[in-house]
Amino acid sequence: MASAISSEPVHHIALTLSDQLPALQVLIPFVAAPLVVFFGVRSLAWPIAFLASLGSLAVSVLLLQSVIDGSEISYHMGGWAPPLGIEYRVDTANAFVLFLISAISSVVLAYARGSLKAEVPEKSHTLFYALYLLCLTGLLGVVITGDAFNVFVFLEISSLSTYVLVAQGSYRDKRALTASYNYLIMGTIGATFFVIGIGFLYMATGTLNMADLAERISEQRDSRTIRAAFAFIVVGIGLKAAIYPLHLWLPNAYVYAPSPVSAFLAGTATKMAIYVLLRFMFTVFQPEFLVEIKILEAVIIPFALIAMFAASISAFYQRDIKRMLAHSSVAQLGYMLLGIGSFSHTGLTATIIHLFNHGISKAALFMGAGCFVFAIGATSYDKLKGLGKSMPWTSAAMVIGGMSLIGIPGTAGFVSKWILVQAAFENGWWSFAFLIVLSSIIAVAYVWRMIETLYLSAPIQGMTAKEAPLSMLIPLYLMAFSTIYFGFATDITLEASKAAATGLLSGSSGLR
Repeated sequence: MASAISSEPVHHIALTLSDQLPALQVLIPFVAAPLVVFFGVRSLAWPIAFLASLGSLAVSVLLLQSVIDGSEISYHMGGWAPPLGIEYRVDTANAFVLFLISAISSVVLAYARGSLKAEVPEKSHTLFYALYLLCLTGLLGVVITGDAFNVFVFLEISSLSTYVLVAQGSYRDKRALTASYNYLIMGTIGATFFVIGIGFLYMATGTLNMADLAERISEQRDSRTIRAAFAFIVVGIGLKAAIYPLHLWLPNAYVYAPSPVSAFLAGTATKMAIYVLLRFMFTVFQPEFLVEIKILEAVIIPFALIAMFAASISAFYQRDIKRMLAHSSVAQLGYMLLGIGSFSHTGLTATIIHLFNHGISKAALFMGAGCFVFAIGATSYDKLKGLGKSMPWTSAAMVIGGMSLIGIPGTAGFVSKWILVQAAFENGWWSFAFLIVLSSIIAVAYVWRMIETLYLSAPIQGMTAKEAPLSMLIPLYLMAFSTIYFGFATDITLEASKAAATGLLSGSSGLR
C-alpha cells in the first residue's frame, strides 16, 4: 500500500516509518484482531491485544506531538490524492481524541485480564479480545479518516463489535442480551440516518472528501438537500453519542456489559461521537452554516440544559452504581453540548477538554464498579453497604473518580467545568453559569449517596468481601490518579483543546 504525507506526488517523498504513522494508527489493532483468532491460543489473546493497544497509544502520542503546534498531516491511501483517493487527516482536534481512545484502551486492557475471570468464561476470552481490537480499530478509524463515507464504515466496524461485546455480559446476567439487542436497533437507526445524510451530501456535491465537501457546501448553503443532509447527520450521530433524548440504549448497555466493556465504552465511544459531531458541524458544514440555520439556539442548547438536569436527577434515584454512572454520562454529555452551543472559543475549549477529562473519570469509575463485581458479583447499593472497610482501595478510587465527576478543585473535572462557566460569563449567560453550578450540586448528591453506602452504612451480615487483585487495582489507580494529575498539570490538555477550538471555529480544522 503506497502512501503520501502532504499533497506532493509520491515519487518526491522518501517514505519512512514516521510517514506511515496515520495508517499504523488503525492498522495495528486491525491486523492484531484476526491474529488473536488465527493463533486461537487463549494464553496469547491478551498479550497480542495489549501490545497492539500499546502500539496504537505510542503512535497517537507521536501524532499529537507532530500537530499540537497547529500543523496538519495529510496521508493519501494507496498514493491516490484526495478528493479521488481516501485521505487520513490528522490535526490537533482528532490527535487529542486518538490519544484519549488508545490510552483508555491500554489501561482497560491491563485491567481486563483479571476482571474477565469473574464475568466471562475462559473459553470466550479469545473472541472477546478479537472483538475488542475491532472496536478499537473502528473508533480510531472514525476519528482519523478525512472521508465522510469512511466515517460510516468505521462506525459500523466499532458498532457491530460493540453489540457482541455487550452481549458477553449475558454469562453473568441474561438481560445483557436484551440490552445488546436494543443497542443494535438504536445503533442501526442512527447509522441509517447518518448514511442517508452522507448520501444527500454526495448527491448535492459529488464528493465524499471532507475538505472538498466543505468547499462545495459553502457555495450552496441554501440548498434544501444540504440542509436535509445536515439534519440526518446530526440525528444519526446524536443517537450514537446518546444525546438526550436519544440516549435510551445507553443505561442498559453500560450496566449489563462486562465491566471492561463498560469502562472502555464510557471513556471512548460517546466521546468519539461528540468529536464526529464537532467535525461535521464546524469543518464540513462550517460555522457560518450553523449561524444561518440557528441549530445551536433551537436544538443544541435546550437539550443540553435538559440533559444536565433530567439525567442528573435520574442518576440520583438509581439503586445500582453502574446504572447511576450510566445516567451521569448522559448528563455530562449535556455539558459538552452546552460548550458547543456557546459558539465561542472558550466554550469549544471546554467541550474538548471535558471530552477528555470525563473520559478518564468515567473509565476509572466503571473500573472501580468492576472491582465490586469481581469481589461480590454485584453493584447494587443494597449489596455494597460497608464495603469501604473491606475493600478500602477500590472504594477510595471510587471517591477520587466521583470527586472529578462533581468537579472538585484539584481534579480534571473541575478544569473543564470552570472553563465552561467562563464561557457562559463571556457570552453574558449568567443564568447558564448558575445552572452549571446547580447541576453539579445534583452530582454531589448522587456521588454522596455512593460514599454513604460504602462508608456510613452497616455491612451486610454474613457477607465477606476481599479486595480486588493488584492486576485490577493498579490500572484502576493509574486512571484514578490521572484525574488528579490532569487537574493540576493542565498544560497538555489545555494547549491541545485551545488549538483544536481555534481550528474548529475558523472552519479550517481538518481542511487543506
